[in-house]
Amino acid sequence: MGVKGALNGLGIFDENLQLNSLLEVLGNIGLVMIVFEAALDLKLDRHKAPMIIRSFLVGLLGIALSMFGLGAFFLYIFPSTDFYTALVYAIPLSIMSSSIIIPSVGRLTGKKREFMVYESTFSDILGIMVFYFMIGADGGAGEGSIAWEIVLNIFSTVVLSVVVAYVMVYFFQKLQMQVKLFLIISVLMLLFAVGKYFHLSSLLIILTFGIVLNNTDVFFQGRLARYFDREKVKPILHDFHTLTLESAFLIRTFFFVVFGLSITLSSLYNLEVAINSLVIVAVLYIVRYGLLRFISPHNIFPEVFIAPRGLITVLLYFVLMKEPSFEIKNFDTGLLLYPILITSIVMMIALISYRGEKMKDVLLPKLPLTNKSGVVDEEMQHRMDVNTERQDLDGFGGG
Repeated sequence: MGVKGALNGLGIFDENLQLNSLLEVLGNIGLVMIVFEAALDLKLDRHKAPMIIRSFLVGLLGIALSMFGLGAFFLYIFPSTDFYTALVYAIPLSIMSSSIIIPSVGRLTGKKREFMVYESTFSDILGIMVFYFMIGADGGAGEGSIAWEIVLNIFSTVVLSVVVAYVMVYFFQKLQMQVKLFLIISVLMLLFAVGKYFHLSSLLIILTFGIVLNNTDVFFQGRLARYFDREKVKPILHDFHTLTLESAFLIRTFFFVVFGLSITLSSLYNLEVAINSLVIVAVLYIVRYGLLRFISPHNIFPEVFIAPRGLITVLLYFVLMKEPSFEIKNFDTGLLLYPILITSIVMMIALISYRGEKMKDVLLPKLPLTNKSGVVDEEMQHRMDVNTERQDLDGFGGG
């Protein structure tokens, strides 16, 4: 935004630049790279199943409750619109931005970081699927019909994703040419485009391939193991991870620079827009706190404040601008810009304030507090309480 102001001051900024089209291209490419980067960081383990289920529920219910909460608010401030259109406009603001969350949670402890990566990825995938189904469905078709279409879409996409993932991993290890990594990325881009054309969840295909590629020991067992060569894939996987990390950073950076150039700051001076935006942010955090409190009470802070809106919100809003059947007159873009800025600043403050988990929460639960008979060792319990208070391990490590 500062660059735009400087260029305007110098009289060299062209208002006729097709920034929206450029943003759409950068956003879609960045989305593929970001989700793929996240998938390459996810290791599947049966012990992680409860955490994955909790993150899925928080992501799914977060979108649903935020969508209806914001939809009701939009209906209140835009009484001339219908509730279906209000719900569609609420979806972009109901989706957390994995493009901001994933690179921001690196300093969190393992479980907290994995929870946020899974949740933000689920939020992206589910939110985009619901959005495209709602703009493609008839507003009078009823919630049941739309929900059934979404379930069928998810099922067909999951089946296709697994088949594509196995085939791609198999051919991935067979490539003899020098150019491998960008070839695979170009194939992923093609799959993303084909999936969007057939109204499938393209992100789910990308996510599945990344997870299968990073967890070959889980997916290639038994008879399938003969079709997989771990030694060939391991070094390429390391290079792939580095490439996606660098590429996602580069594309994400250019996206937000171009987005800043396209922003009109006049909406920030509108007091009514500012107040309405604060209400939107309040609804998002209230919903999030309630879900974390009841579904995942161990992931309250700083997770409750890690809910930025960003790339997905902007992309889906651009899609809405091209849909003449969905229009809310006098909808100010400040209702998007303010929440994006506020949620990002809140997340930044929360991550800076977070000092990590306490020693008692991380180390002491691993200590044997029961004897061989399964009875609590009162002496060990007393030592734990006293020495935790004094922050003294007192030889616990030696057993």
